[in-house]
Amino acid sequence: MQIVGKSPREPGTARRVVDDPTIELDILEQTISIDGAPALRPDAHGLVPAPIPQAWILEGNPLARNKRLAGSSDQLATTFMWDCTAGRFNWYYDEDEVIHVLEGSVIVEDAAGVRQGLKAGDTFLFPAGSRYRWTVPGYVRKIAFLHAPLSREMRIIRGLLRRLKAPFQRRPAGAAAWGG
Repeated sequence: MQIVGKSPREPGTARRVVDDPTIELDILEQTISIDGAPALRPDAHGLVPAPIPQAWILEGNPLARNKRLAGSSDQLATTFMWDCTAGRFNWYYDEDEVIHVLEGSVIVEDAAGVRQGLKAGDTFLFPAGSRYRWTVPGYVRKIAFLHAPLSREMRIIRGLLRRLKAPFQRRPAGAAAWGG
């Protein structure tokens, strides 16, 4: 078992990396002060306002915030934490988005009228090019994994490049090849 440190939620208790998926959240909630001691951020996650376009809002006054957590080296994938207060709105997806609900709940409805309730612990895929109507009854917080899909032509080109580069990327197998 690998111990990473003490959780800011449970003083005096250690958290495990392998068995505890919330460890990343505990790390997100911490910031290191100048003297090296952990301190909690005032908003716990460092989220900043990310207003929903007014034309998308159907009901209420939903307030949304987000924070970019990571991005891929090819700039085709990013990870965000996002939260939102009560309201009803449309959301248009330019990229594939997989979400994992951390807190609260939401009801999503696709263009065909199929409704799906999502609560903490649920994971859901929103394909690029789709539109979903979101109904947030109180509050929702999620992690969103976004990926910009490549066109068919770009996938073909990527495959060709991989095949062209493959002979030059192979490394000798076995200890003998490495002088051992």
